[in-house]
Amino acid sequence: MQPKLKDVAKLAGVSVATVSRVINDRGYLSSGTKEKVYQAMRQLNYSPNSAARALRGKTFKLIGLIFASVENPLIAEAVQKIENQLFEGGYKAIICNSLDNPAKEQQYLKMLMANQVDGIITGSHNESLKEYKMSGLPIVSYDRYFPSPIPTVSCDNAAGGKLAANTLMDKGSEKLMLISGSLEKIPRNADRVAGFNQAVEAVGQKSTTVRLRFNDTPGIKRAMIRQQLSAYQPDGVFCTDDQTALLCLQEAKSLGMKVPDDLQVIGFDGSQYVQQYHPELSTIVQPIDDIVDLLVRILFNRLEQNDDQLLDRYVLPVSLLQRGSLRN
Repeated sequence: MQPKLKDVAKLAGVSVATVSRVINDRGYLSSGTKEKVYQAMRQLNYSPNSAARALRGKTFKLIGLIFASVENPLIAEAVQKIENQLFEGGYKAIICNSLDNPAKEQQYLKMLMANQVDGIITGSHNESLKEYKMSGLPIVSYDRYFPSPIPTVSCDNAAGGKLAANTLMDKGSEKLMLISGSLEKIPRNADRVAGFNQAVEAVGQKSTTVRLRFNDTPGIKRAMIRQQLSAYQPDGVFCTDDQTALLCLQEAKSLGMKVPDDLQVIGFDGSQYVQQYHPELSTIVQPIDDIVDLLVRILFNRLEQNDDQLLDRYVLPVSLLQRGSLRN
């Protein structure tokens, strides 16, 4: 039998009105009261969404997509492909752009729950783990790690970092530089950095690391990259994303460095936009078509409650696209 609001209230030892306020985040309530309600909901497997769906006996066939930044060419490409596949499967998408802002992400999640979406595909999570789990919805994550029972689909970020390092060294680079975004806010960067450093250290070489912040403007990033290129004079650079790699190419050329003779550069992601409009950039390519196919297939399995055989993580292989920023 579907648990009801009064069942949650009874188990938590609070009023029905208090449970409603916790669910809708209205008014002041102590953290202790909220936790009692959350614990009762977990124990009873109660979800506001599942209760509402049971009452109306149907779904709206809506899927929420929460991603960090649809300005990123690869994310924009992934979202478009996901939306197309969902539409072909009879679902409509609500697209949310969190900009890696925890408060914004939580508000979007509450909005999706209020609109009673049937499931969520997320490529962005910060402090909202409890809210995701409490939603009671089928959820699949792209490249952001959740604990079980939320499956994660990603490329092999660590292998991509190793491939970049080995390629630069095999092609003669000795003075290596790694330019990375935030490791804390973007976990995939940490894997790419770890893979790169492991490959460099395995042959006794060293590299210098430049760390950029997620919210830095392109102008700030460009100035920092220019300063580090000028000071360190590397002959091989790996950037943990293609947008940063393109900035690196621009600043290297403005400093009079010849690419690839003086400096070799490898990015990461390999979106169709980069492949078509920046043919000079060599990059580690994510298999985005395979990733999207798997994300949507897993979500549909979860919607149909066929998730007994699902894994916690699915990791797909990457490949190198060699072009003008690498020596032959």
